[in-house]
Amino acid sequence: MKEPAAVATCLCGDVRIEVLRKPEHLTQCNCSVCRRYGTLWAYYTRKTIAIDAPGGRDAFVRRARGLKFMRCANCGCITNWEMQSKSATSRVGVNARLMEPSVIADVPIKILDGDKTWKTLGHYVRPEIFVSPFRVKTARARARSR
Repeated sequence: MKEPAAVATCLCGDVRIEVLRKPEHLTQCNCSVCRRYGTLWAYYTRKTIAIDAPGGRDAFVRRARGLKFMRCANCGCITNWEMQSKSATSRVGVNARLMEPSVIADVPIKILDGDKTWKTLGHYVRPEIFVSPFRVKTARARARSR
């Protein structure tokens, strides 16, 4: 795989997902699974990502033909979802909350009504939700003192 444009890692680092491009948009879904996981999904095809999970991953499948929601076997972070079929062109959702905030801060977020209609309700861009303004001020202050 080429040099990744973005990397998603779980809390303990046992799962690493490399993607070839920065997400074009993120999806905030309110279906019964996604609202509980609190994820923001970035979509890719299987051939455009590389998953390294030496510590292993666990899967949760709600329906026989449903999506497989994957999590780190060690720390439990939801890392991605996969289709049951594993063709190179099958779609994969990567949990963008596992990417560095600077990678996703300016990416538009699509609000998906997965609870009822499966229609897009709107879009927003809110970079301030990804990094505390106090963290930014602290980093700037440290840089000035050097």
